Amino acid sequence: MINLKNLPTGEITGIFAVLLAGLVGICLSGSAPIQLFFLFCWIWALIAACLLIKVLHLGGQVLAGAMYLFIATTFLNQSPLSLSVGVFSLFIYRLMLIVSLVILLVQATGRKGLYDIWKQINVKGVLLFLIFWMVYGGVSLLWVQSVTDGIKYLFLLGIGILFIFLAVFSFTKVRQLTVFYGIWLVMTAILIVIGLVNHFAKIQLPTSTLYGGPAYKLGFPTAVFTNQNDFATLLSISFFFYLSCAKNVWGSGYKVVAWMMAALCLYLIFLTQSRAGLLGIAAGLAFFVFLIFPDRAKKFSLVAAALAVLGGAILFSGSIAAKLSGFFSEETGFSVNDVTSSNVVRTHLLQSAVHYIANSYGFGVGAGNLSYYLEFKPVFNTDRIYEVHNWLMEITGNFGLLIGAGYLAMYAALFFSLYRLHRKLIEKERRMLVEAALSGQLAFLISSISPSSVSNLYFHWVFLGFVITLVSVLQEEWRMNETNIGGAKR
Repeated sequence: MINLKNLPTGEITGIFAVLLAGLVGICLSGSAPIQLFFLFCWIWALIAACLLIKVLHLGGQVLAGAMYLFIATTFLNQSPLSLSVGVFSLFIYRLMLIVSLVILLVQATGRKGLYDIWKQINVKGVLLFLIFWMVYGGVSLLWVQSVTDGIKYLFLLGIGILFIFLAVFSFTKVRQLTVFYGIWLVMTAILIVIGLVNHFAKIQLPTSTLYGGPAYKLGFPTAVFTNQNDFATLLSISFFFYLSCAKNVWGSGYKVVAWMMAALCLYLIFLTQSRAGLLGIAAGLAFFVFLIFPDRAKKFSLVAAALAVLGGAILFSGSIAAKLSGFFSEETGFSVNDVTSSNVVRTHLLQSAVHYIANSYGFGVGAGNLSYYLEFKPVFNTDRIYEVHNWLMEITGNFGLLIGAGYLAMYAALFFSLYRLHRKLIEKERRMLVEAALSGQLAFLISSISPSSVSNLYFHWVFLGFVITLVSVLQEEWRMNETNIGGAKR
């Protein structure tokens, strides 16, 4: 228990005086919906106050605890306790983001500021790029067609980037990342159960676009997401979390459960009919097997793969050239009422995005405005679909070539950093984390062409935060080991 005598009386009195005044104000407010909204906020303010008091007593343990709860709530997406505030909505994970941020700032003041934490971080370049991305997005509001769409998109982007910073600042030990990993496994298991209920009972949650739809659509698993493609993208990452756990965890019982959950992930992806999700699984699985190979076999497999790609490019060069020529040609005389196939629509979405990038001289149409251009300034027939359905193109179309290339370079740098670390690791716990992150990165890169937009899929930012934090922690651990060995030799 916390001994309140050890805490500053003035701070405790001030905190609870403000909370009491807030509760009185809520009781005196007008209509019931307003009271309900502010009572909801007050409850989370109370939780934050209790955590702040614990911070004064326990320090950084509370921040990690709050972050664990925060991570768990992100998997609930927009399902429980959603409240609209103007053009924005409040969900549990957004309120937990505020709580975690407040705790970090209070803890940082006790450590003479954030700079002391910043010095221990080994992914400064990645974090600086994310800050630059946010700044660039803010500047892009100068040339957007819809400022409202731009601000809403930057709000989502800012929440995701803020989570990454919180994760990097909060988790500094492998043990904490193992808990992070465990939360992902447990919460995904809950979503898998919901997905199975979707399919067999044909029951959809209100957050799904299939809710209240025709009977033949109710069997698609969507869990807490808007549609089945979003769920399939999460499952493509989670498949490798379970697979890596099955490979590296001790105990036959845990292995059986992990294998079973991996199989259920694959089964549900089949039920979603997400081709990108299945392709992501195939690519990640090929790399997962590659990681198991001895070094000599790895070199042979890389040479064989390169030769196969080169041979395929030569064999189908005519077809590839025709496809590229058709891709960069402009459609004329189309009607917005024309109905085209899904593959043609996706091609037209990409073609439109490339057209907008070229017309903006590579700067992009501005934060959140790609969908606005697709709707109000169409170049190709997209069959009334106004999201580009490709995460990398979504970034590039909105923010331009610099940010698009920067994101891809950051993603590749994280991937190769983890691959180099994997070759040095022997201990199973660390190999489990790295193998899940590496294979999950490949799976997400491909499966991210399935959802209409990734900006509002919060698990992407959670996964990216896990990968970035894992690189930072393992590099710091390796650096400390090298320092200790060097000191011992001297």
